[in-house]
Amino acid sequence: MTLVEHYSQYIHNLCNHLDIKVDESYALPTKSTEVMVMQEQGTKMYVDEVLKTHERVVQVNTLSNTFSHIYGRLICFFGGGFQHTETDFQARFKTRPELEGLLAKINN
Repeated sequence: MTLVEHYSQYIHNLCNHLDIKVDESYALPTKSTEVMVMQEQGTKMYVDEVLKTHERVVQVNTLSNTFSHIYGRLICFFGGGFQHTETDFQARFKTRPELEGLLAKINN
């Protein structure tokens, strides 16, 4: 987790150094992906590795002409931005089943 926080600090320091105004920056919940492997002499699969993906959203408001070319090149390699929907907004938060149960009791 330390590496993720260092990346976040790096992005903030880079934006401050380049005078790029950041509107919003937040981390999305960690996603785990299991890599399954099939045995050579069988049909049974087992988990070989668990890959953890950490995502961070950095929303930039204004970008100078000098850095727009560099930013355009980065988009070619890393993909473009996207419009946030309500689902994207809710994905930022961890679910709390006990709290949702209490809210359901209050609303009924």
